[in-house]
Amino acid sequence: MRSKQILGLLIPLACAALFVRLGFWQISRHLQRAEYNARVSARLVTDPVLFTSLPPDTGLVRGQRVTLSGRFLYDRQQVLAGRVSEGRPSVHLITPVEREGNDTLDPVADEGNDTLVAVVRGWVWSADAAGVDRSRFREADSVSLRGYAVPLPLEGLPAPTDASRPLRSLNVAALAARFARPVSPYMVVMTSDSAYRADSVPHRLGPPVLAAGSHKSYAIQWFAFAVIAVVGGVLLFRRKL
Repeated sequence: MRSKQILGLLIPLACAALFVRLGFWQISRHLQRAEYNARVSARLVTDPVLFTSLPPDTGLVRGQRVTLSGRFLYDRQQVLAGRVSEGRPSVHLITPVEREGNDTLDPVADEGNDTLVAVVRGWVWSADAAGVDRSRFREADSVSLRGYAVPLPLEGLPAPTDASRPLRSLNVAALAARFARPVSPYMVVMTSDSAYRADSVPHRLGPPVLAAGSHKSYAIQWFAFAVIAVVGGVLLFRRKL
């Protein structure tokens, strides 16, 4: 009987040790997230660099301010559906830029000017968060813009086979299928405005939201579970004695 009582105490103590380990793991995740947010925030306030000077390491790119020159290809423009901006249903306009010069190299793939750069020009209101008159939001053809870089996943949700349907996900494979050209693994979120407006320009997106996440609250929950396991196990052990 005493062996069973001791075993009954060891089980909640083992669970408490596991809960404490998970709590410290969540604290580690919280610190990593805070460090990552600090790096991205620092890039968002530094002087912009040329898009072609971006390093191949995607971990060093997110939030980096860049300048990009070239020509908008409005005939290949895409719509990213299902957005919510300022509490309103909206879509993002994704317009490829053909860069200047024939000797321009992609920051990752050794490809020339044939590689297009996807530029998020901004958001526009859409009643169903899917359809929009793309011709209304045409800016100058030649552009020298500023923005910040965001790495694109290589694979993801494929583009619908019907070219008239909007995209639901941004990734290199889906954009290359729609643009019918190679696509850079970095897209640019445009922040600079345009002096020329045929009708109106999309609302530019702001800086990325760098949330701290829920790791700290998860850590507190795991530590609370550990305390409950210890207290409950000891009380149960004493009661059986």
